Amino acid sequence: MFTAEPGKYAAQYGGYCAYGMAKGYKAKVDPVAFSLVHGTLYLNYSDAIRTRWLSDVPGYIQQANANWPAVMTLTKVHE
Repeated sequence: MFTAEPGKYAAQYGGYCAYGMAKGYKAKVDPVAFSLVHGTLYLNYSDAIRTRWLSDVPGYIQQANANWPAVMTLTKVHE
């Protein structure tokens, strides 16, 4: 299924932490700290950040979507 539709399974925000994107920066991720929201994959920096992300998924998605165009051009990635 992935081979047929890889874009469908790609993580949002270039594979950077969705919570970090909502806060306006790129951050690395822990591949086991993820959530699926309406069939879309969101990665997070850690389980603790994932818990924070899950406290307001719609709000964080809205913030991250708004930040993504500017943040995607940044070269710095938070460790």
